[in-house]
Amino acid sequence: MKIYTITACAPLALLTACPAPAQEIDAAAQTDAAHNDDHVILGMGALYAPAHEGGDTYRALPMPAIDIKEGRFFANLRDGVGANLIDTDLLTLGASLTYTQGYRAKDVPAGVGAVKLGAGARGFLSLHDQGLILTLGMTQGFAGGTKGLIADASLSYPIAATRRLTLIPTIGTSWANAKFNNRYFGIDAAQASASGLNTYAPDAGFKDASGILTASYQLTDHILLSASGVVTRVLGADANSPLVAHKTQPSGFLSVAYRF
Repeated sequence: MKIYTITACAPLALLTACPAPAQEIDAAAQTDAAHNDDHVILGMGALYAPAHEGGDTYRALPMPAIDIKEGRFFANLRDGVGANLIDTDLLTLGASLTYTQGYRAKDVPAGVGAVKLGAGARGFLSLHDQGLILTLGMTQGFAGGTKGLIADASLSYPIAATRRLTLIPTIGTSWANAKFNNRYFGIDAAQASASGLNTYAPDAGFKDASGILTASYQLTDHILLSASGVVTRVLGADANSPLVAHKTQPSGFLSVAYRF
């Protein structure tokens, strides 16, 4: 029996509730033996995460669980909607359109304002070897959001604990350019005047690191249960932003999905 896992957090942004490292909760995190098989997995879940990365408030939200692969086409909550240009047992190279990160005005101090949900173009490379999955990706925002650039890296090792239970420990990090960091974590002169905060302009650099543990249980041949826990640490200049109340934060996601 092949074990499929389904977890979720839209790439940094769906409904503006996911902190960036939660992008590493990969909607397509399958075992190494099954990662390139065609499949359609749909379901629903609940997300509990900071409303703003580093912020002081949390949100509990319903979230979809989506993982579709048909030939070169894919749709999932990490990489968005796109196509794999190369897809072998050892290497996957793909390109897609996806969401980009934002937050609501009510989730940051008054006067700072919102960063709208955006769209971005993403490219990624995944290597599968000896059970390890290394993923390198880059997303360039082009509409809404910060319109900045984020690069991410993650390393996962799916473990078949039993015939039906798969555990997936993952470590990940992300880097952002100055445009992203200034728009998401920065305070310009107008915002400082309206909010009473000091101006702040972080430069490009690593913005966070995360550790994730996902447990996926195949209840039946078609029904999948999944739970993911994440701990995220805001790094570098972003950690000193007036908008960051907590440098280290937990988040979690529970889902039930059906494999057609």
